[in-house]
Amino acid sequence: MTVMEPSQPSRVEEMTAATAAGAPAAAVAGGPAIGSPEWVATYTLSSRTACRMAQLDLARVEERLFSLEGDLGQYSVPFHSEIPDRFLQLGIAEADLVGTAVGLARRGKIPFVNSFAAFLSFRACEQVRLDVAYHRANVKLVGYYAGLSGGAAACTHSALEDLAIMRALPNMVVLSPADAVETYKATWAAAAHDGPVYLRVGRAETPQVYFGDYDFEIGRAVELVPGDDVALLATGNQMVAEAVAAAARLGKAGIGARVLDLHTVKPLDREAVLAAAATGAVVTIEDHSVLGGLGGAVAELLAQERPVPLIRLGVNDQFCEIVGPYEEMVPYYGLDAPAIAAAALRALELAARRGRDRGRAGSWFDAEGSEP
Repeated sequence: MTVMEPSQPSRVEEMTAATAAGAPAAAVAGGPAIGSPEWVATYTLSSRTACRMAQLDLARVEERLFSLEGDLGQYSVPFHSEIPDRFLQLGIAEADLVGTAVGLARRGKIPFVNSFAAFLSFRACEQVRLDVAYHRANVKLVGYYAGLSGGAAACTHSALEDLAIMRALPNMVVLSPADAVETYKATWAAAAHDGPVYLRVGRAETPQVYFGDYDFEIGRAVELVPGDDVALLATGNQMVAEAVAAAARLGKAGIGARVLDLHTVKPLDREAVLAAAATGAVVTIEDHSVLGGLGGAVAELLAQERPVPLIRLGVNDQFCEIVGPYEEMVPYYGLDAPAIAAAALRALELAARRGRDRGRAGSWFDAEGSEP
């Protein structure tokens, strides 16, 4: 039998409500306006740094918040320097890390678990599935070095399957922010959410997508670029920025590409995806395997609700075998703006071919007057 601790009033919820009302979370906490040059100077364009700074800002206003570490650092982490009694370094023991977090959550705390995305989703999968997801424990799992961002660490540290694993777990919310600004806001939203959350974070600095505050809501996509010819549905660090750049390239050719930032992979914004499918052609972009992540989620929805030509961009069914700097790996694996624009053209060609096929079918029906 599952016995849940009663929920308690949260200062985090109050602060998040203030953010949604237009007051930047950082400003509410006494910092610079979120997304501003001053904010970037402090929080950087690294989602990893922004997430850690967000946890510290949260802990300053919410005494129930704890930060747990899986050997990613200690003395270099600002949280440890300022609030050492709520910073727990458990070392290279991911199962123990998750189990400890569940214990804290059951006592009414809000634990953030910080570890490599590959280790949280693989080594600790059983604990995440049974202890966190099954019991709806209020644990926030932060997976760093997601996708190809591990660089030269290669296959052992590259998480190309974590979205698929976490998305398959009942009760788990899965967040994949576009940049450091959105990662900061997603961290606040994760803390305010009552239940399990997996937050996917990259490693290095990536292009800034959001230059000011905005309403971040779990499960609600953000339309960054309007367009009615093709839809580019992107998630994650670097990928959303590449999709925006691809839309600009397509615009020069007279093609209107709608860009959606699907920062929440689960629960998916069904309405936004179905509306985007009205363009008649869809491309999904993710720094993840083409199997089971955003592309899989979108394909499942469109197959049932609105079948249209769909191209899924990601790492093909393979391990990360060629490694190097992240800025070189993105184009190598076909995830940069030129590759996205080319995929959009293929999707448009498929849509046109589909229209021609429908035209031929319509002519046949007109001629024969009955179905085959």
